[in-house]
Amino acid sequence: MEYTTEDSCKDLQIAYVGGGSRGWAWNFMTDLAMDPQVSGTIRLYDIDRKAAECNRIIGEKITRDPQARSSWHYEVSADLAGALTGADICVISILPGTFTEMRSDVHAPEKYGIYQPVGDTVGPGGFMRALRSIPMFAEIGTAIRDYAPNAWVINYTNPMTLCVRALYEVFPEIKAFGCCHEVFGTQNLLCQMLAGEYGREGVRRQDLDTTVTGVNHFTWLTAASYKGLDLFPMYRSFAAKYAADGYTVGRDTNWLNSFFRSAQRVKFDLFLKYGLIAAAGDRHLAEFMPHPYLDSPDAVRQWGFGLTPVAWREENLQERLERSNRLISGEELPNMESSGEEGHLLIKALLGLGSLITNVNIPNRGQISNLPLGAVVETNAYFSRDRLDPLFVGGLPPNLHPIFERIVCNHENTLTAALTCNRELALETFMNDPQMNRITIGDGKQLFEDMLSAQKQYLPSQWFA
Repeated sequence: MEYTTEDSCKDLQIAYVGGGSRGWAWNFMTDLAMDPQVSGTIRLYDIDRKAAECNRIIGEKITRDPQARSSWHYEVSADLAGALTGADICVISILPGTFTEMRSDVHAPEKYGIYQPVGDTVGPGGFMRALRSIPMFAEIGTAIRDYAPNAWVINYTNPMTLCVRALYEVFPEIKAFGCCHEVFGTQNLLCQMLAGEYGREGVRRQDLDTTVTGVNHFTWLTAASYKGLDLFPMYRSFAAKYAADGYTVGRDTNWLNSFFRSAQRVKFDLFLKYGLIAAAGDRHLAEFMPHPYLDSPDAVRQWGFGLTPVAWREENLQERLERSNRLISGEELPNMESSGEEGHLLIKALLGLGSLITNVNIPNRGQISNLPLGAVVETNAYFSRDRLDPLFVGGLPPNLHPIFERIVCNHENTLTAALTCNRELALETFMNDPQMNRITIGDGKQLFEDMLSAQKQYLPSQWFA
């Protein structure tokens, strides 16, 4: 990296793995282009080279937009080695497999009465997605070790926990972390509570002090305050007031969440049960604790959230492909507004251009004192020049600790099963998920075999030897 002044960084080298992605990539490109303190080269690598070429064109249009405040050069790399060599930053945002595999993840279990709002983190769908993802991330992690060992690595791919865990498994010295915006939604909900219930307008989520603990998509706030004001008593009244009918005022308008809005009833119910603020979307929270939220499609509706069908994802992808074509042709101009994500801000902090505290997914170094060391957890961390320091939150409370012990054990066993193609361990872990409590052993084995076969194109051949 070449530093031209004390408050800017020029010639930053970024490798974007999954450089054909839509949405995430465009937002990231725009956030960088709108920041005058950083500029450089972004090398896009994707197994779908045509998609990466399209993003190269869109990236160049973004950087040439009259509103852009910094200049970026875009290249498409033919392989991982070319993208990673010389990289200061590596961003990973891939789709593990295709919507064909995702259709099995989400919908195959429905035959047995298992309903998954997302199906990418836990449950039978999350497990199968992990089996596909872990070998891919082992390959990526090995390439980073060989070609960019000093790069900072930002992962956006789900299942977040196991993708990050796989990187550290193959390259323990890697400087990797996972970013997720789910906590932001709960912080915004607290701001809406302050405005709508207590008349405190204009509070931003960045103005709050929150202590984050847990694992990705099952995060909790053990403390929350605003200018020294404890928000827990307020939230207790808030949750009790809206527990029965839900809260739908001031909904998040971020495009990433537009289809996934909820009435927040799962959050409120979990707070009233456990005394802490569940800090992820209701769709994700419900998958970790399926009863009573996922007992049936009717129960899902009653709890005020939705099941996301893969057909909708396919339609949404088609819409984004059409938008890509419009952006390339010039029929549509880039949207040069900030995405609200923190990726480029984290990069700036690591470059020494400021500092930042936010929630990230990294191996447990003791920041959660009663979970195993090395397991990937989500807490706040302090970002500064070439440093990422986790903020220690102490132990999980006794009423939640057993739930997390099971989650972490399942994560570690999934990792081992995926890397060793161990069918016996895989089936045992598959059946140990809370979503599988409603299914018999015989039906579970059949579902496992059916879903495993649906992943065949993306799994090592040893699974089927």
